[in-house]
Amino acid sequence: MDKKPKSVPAQEQDVQPGKEHKMTPKPEYIRKTYKGSDKLKDKVALITGGDSGIGRAVAVHFAREGADVAIVYLNEDKDAKDTKKLVEKEGRKCTIIAGDIGEEDFCKKTVEQVVKEFGKLDVLVNNAAEQHEQTDLRDISDEQLRRTFQTNIFSMFYMTKAALEHMKEGAAIVNSTSITSYRGSSHLMDYASTKGAITSFTRSLSSNLAEKNIRVNAVAPGPIWTPLIPASFDAEKVKEFGKDQPMGRVGQPSEVAPAYVFLASEDGSYVTGQVIHVNGGELIGS
Repeated sequence: MDKKPKSVPAQEQDVQPGKEHKMTPKPEYIRKTYKGSDKLKDKVALITGGDSGIGRAVAVHFAREGADVAIVYLNEDKDAKDTKKLVEKEGRKCTIIAGDIGEEDFCKKTVEQVVKEFGKLDVLVNNAAEQHEQTDLRDISDEQLRRTFQTNIFSMFYMTKAALEHMKEGAAIVNSTSITSYRGSSHLMDYASTKGAITSFTRSLSSNLAEKNIRVNAVAPGPIWTPLIPASFDAEKVKEFGKDQPMGRVGQPSEVAPAYVFLASEDGSYVTGQVIHVNGGELIGS
C-alpha cells in the first residue's frame, strides 16, 4: 500500500466549492495499484460534483471498472475537463455538464441529456455539496442556510426524481453523506444537518425502492483531502486537517472511491439502506 502523507501544507481558497488544480499537494484520485475487473462493464453513471475530489475519484474508478460517465459540476471548467481526460484515458466515454443542481429544472434536463447521449442510466451518485464555517448559529444567514440545503439535500430529491424515470431493476443510487451526520459539527451546523437528512433520505428511499430492486446506499467520508477543505477553512486549520483521527492523517479520495464501486456493482447486490464509513478509524454510531 502506498504511504499516504500525514499532513498537508497551510493553504486556502476564497471560492466554493474549490478548485483541485490549485491544491498542494494534489489529491490522489486512484492508486497506481488499483486494477479494474469489469465490475461496472458498460454501465452508465451520473456523478454530481464529479469534477474534483471524491467525485473525480469515483468517476475514474468507475471508468476503470468499465463504466461510461457523466459528471455534473457548478463552474469548475478546468477541473471538469481534466476529469474528462482521465476518464477517457481509461477507454470510456465522459460527458461534462455545468450548472446548479439546486435547481430542479436543471436536474431534469441533465438526466434527459445523459439518457439521450448514452441510452440509459444505471448508477446515480449524489455527491456534490457545499459547506460554510460558522461558529455561532446566529451568524448563519438565511441565504447561507438556503444555499446549503438547496445544494446538499434538495438537489438529491431533484436529481433522484428525474433519474428514477429511467432507472430499471438492478440500478443503484449512492449518496455522499458525512461523518458529521453521526457526530455533528459545532462549526458546520447547517452542513451537518443536511448530511443527517441525507442519511435519513438514503434509508427511507432504500425501503421505498427495495421491491423494484433498485438499491440505495451511502458513503460517510471523514476528513478527506478535497478542494472543499481549503475552500472552507483558514490555512492553519487546513494544515491540521485530519490529524485528530485515530490513523493520524488526512484521507485521500482514492481511499473512498472503492466504497462507491462496491455499492454500485454486483458486489453489493444484497446491500441497501446502508452507510459505509471511511473516516480513518473514528468509531461512531451507525
